[in-house]
Amino acid sequence: MSEQQRTPGEAELAEMSRDELVAAGLEADHVVIAKRVERFPVPGTRAEKRAVRGVAAWFALAAIAGLAFLGVYVAWPNSYRTPDTHGSFWYDLYTPMLGITLGLSVFALGIGVIAYAKKLLPDETAVQQRHAEGSTEFDKQTTAAILADAGATSGLARRKLITRSAGAAAGVFGLGVGVFALGGLVKNPWAKGDKSDLLVTGWASENGEKVFLRRDVGDPHKVVLVRPEDLDAGGFETVFPFKESERDDEHALIKGVRRSDSPVMLIRLRPGQKVVKRKGQEDFNYGDYYAYSKICTHLGCPTSLFEQQTGRLLCPCHQSQFDVFTYAKPIFGPATRSLPQLPITVDPETGYLIARGDFIEPIGPGYWERKS
Repeated sequence: MSEQQRTPGEAELAEMSRDELVAAGLEADHVVIAKRVERFPVPGTRAEKRAVRGVAAWFALAAIAGLAFLGVYVAWPNSYRTPDTHGSFWYDLYTPMLGITLGLSVFALGIGVIAYAKKLLPDETAVQQRHAEGSTEFDKQTTAAILADAGATSGLARRKLITRSAGAAAGVFGLGVGVFALGGLVKNPWAKGDKSDLLVTGWASENGEKVFLRRDVGDPHKVVLVRPEDLDAGGFETVFPFKESERDDEHALIKGVRRSDSPVMLIRLRPGQKVVKRKGQEDFNYGDYYAYSKICTHLGCPTSLFEQQTGRLLCPCHQSQFDVFTYAKPIFGPATRSLPQLPITVDPETGYLIARGDFIEPIGPGYWERKS
């Protein structure tokens, strides 16, 4: 009798028990159970309870480590502190503590799954002759029955301690992973002001105050402003925003340097260099001086490598290249959007370079390509 003739119909399948479906499915798939030995033939023995407690302990540790990760993410001091200020030690531990707690949660969860398979699942060896065939209704129902049988023989239904601890571990771990994806988008409800950081950068002026271009000298407390003559032809440097009202405000000085949207590449082109300007931004430059956001529009890495002769600005992370001679448009790599240009000029009173206004488009990765 052929396999097609031996395959039960839908009505017959509906009347078969799970064990009958399992047996039929194994036979149809040419699966032979060579060995199947229960770890604990007699349920509820002391040895089984010890094994259950050991596995549950790993899952409990995973849940506790996951909760610790959430606690560190929410409550640990994470505002930047210079090395010589109070609280800098705890700030330095913020990232390592995130890694340790999340890593411990993943490790304990994995060990718990392995321990359960090694100590509690039946010791089974199955041999199958593989063949390529489509999935019939018979295949679907027998496979579902086999999976249900595997769940029943695993003993999870009667081992509540493991199911609860594993569920807690998986839930907390999933919540911890979700924090990474969504945590950065949650606006601080206690922050002062009503301007969203997603729409306004550190270069925005408040009450008409001038925003100067500040050099990166490695010390957030030291303010060095930039004059046009400070850069040689073909030179470039990273600059940050600075307002005179912030000079004696330590927190503001640090924030101006540490904000992710603050870094700007100030570039002085060689005299006579032919430049193609972007429509609507023809006056954003000051002579041969051009300022572009340093944040790559692909994934936000710093575009810190500039080739004077070719005018290419390179991102070292994923090799995106931007043509500074043509409004910093992408010419190579995964980036698809030009670097936003900062409008600059010279303050007639002081002779220092200043921003004429904030960026007119969102900076950073492609997610923010939408217009504000």
